[in-house]
Amino acid sequence: MNDAAAITSPSPSPRPSPSPSTSTTHLVLIPSFDTGATVYATVRAARAQWSPVWVVVDGSTDGTPQGLRDMAAADSGLTVFVLPHNGGKGAAVLHGLQAARAAGYTHALTMDADGQHPADLIPTFMHASLARTDSMVLGRPVFDASAPLLRVRGRRVSNWWTNLETLGAGIDDSLYGFRVYPIAALIGVMHGQPWMRRFDFDTEAVVRLAWRGVTPINLGAPVKYLTAEEGGVSHFRYGRDNVLLTWMHLRLMAEFVLRLPWLAWRRLADKPPFDRA
Repeated sequence: MNDAAAITSPSPSPRPSPSPSTSTTHLVLIPSFDTGATVYATVRAARAQWSPVWVVVDGSTDGTPQGLRDMAAADSGLTVFVLPHNGGKGAAVLHGLQAARAAGYTHALTMDADGQHPADLIPTFMHASLARTDSMVLGRPVFDASAPLLRVRGRRVSNWWTNLETLGAGIDDSLYGFRVYPIAALIGVMHGQPWMRRFDFDTEAVVRLAWRGVTPINLGAPVKYLTAEEGGVSHFRYGRDNVLLTWMHLRLMAEFVLRLPWLAWRRLADKPPFDRA
């Protein structure tokens, strides 16, 4: 089996108790890169809430690919893809989306592998998506004392730009990656340009989906920043990633100017994404 092949269990295995919800249209998609053992806890928590759960290992060198393979071999609700090289979060998500569409799935809930996102809210977000399949369900982060103040304040800048770029389409947070996306629409916007493959994925995804007419639904969701002692791992680099976000917003603003008449018409006509769920 090649590195990018799916590793799945050949037969059903005992499921967590209580039994998680099972879907033939909606799956959980977890991109993972060098998160250490934290990814195992994240996957177990997601599987306790939903089936199926797919993990895309994005070139990890921390030993977790084999550990995840072993978990998948014992669990029919878990599928693992192992990519040979690190391509970035967006690239890993795209790999999973393409495989999911080929398998007949229509929506994917993305969540980080580092333990920051609330697995217990997976059913709530999935049910919101099932009620409005034409929408994207976006997490609105609820921070606790563990959140770095610089990160909390810094995201306000990105949110302000996102609100401008979408002409106030109603995106409460542009960076929180706990979301349910319509798969076909997201693949469509990602194939349309070469960006959205690394840290710029989350923000550019919601802006371009809004431009495509996908209405946002915002739901509050706690976010937990784990300490190093708790197994927390962060690949965020303040200088590098803020340069990437700045370049992204410059690109999006240039395109926004061209789209402004169309967006203004849709806003006045109460058309998606400006209709309210």
